[in-house]
Amino acid sequence: MRTQVGDRYVVEEMRKNGYNLGGEQSGHLVFLDHATTGDGIVAALRVLAIMAREGKPLSELAHVMTRTPQVLVNIAVEQKKPIDKLVEVQKLIREVEQALGDDGRILVRYSGTENKARVMIEGLDEARIKVWADEIAQVLAASCVA
Repeated sequence: MRTQVGDRYVVEEMRKNGYNLGGEQSGHLVFLDHATTGDGIVAALRVLAIMAREGKPLSELAHVMTRTPQVLVNIAVEQKKPIDKLVEVQKLIREVEQALGDDGRILVRYSGTENKARVMIEGLDEARIKVWADEIAQVLAASCVA
């Protein structure tokens, strides 16, 4: 399940679908039985409880997780112009989405607290997604000057 960025959207979806565990790439993990926001101490305690219950080290338990490479590029912007109105940026995003197919995703958004834009791409080929993220970031930066 994917939501918009932010604990509030994660928690909203969790409540709507009866989920107990949710989180974000940033490391925010939400355990609705214990808290309604991301909480590192609760997350650490839950992981330790699972390790104790299973009698296994985290390195062994982590084998069930498949890692998908992810690249995040942050760029300073002078103006936060609506990304969906930036023709060149949208064209490039569509091209990269088409190249990724079902093997990845792109998220381009502005920071809610800083004059920055964030370009995140997930995909199977880390070197390739890094090039794409840098390219989108450059076009976005050029589009967001005063």
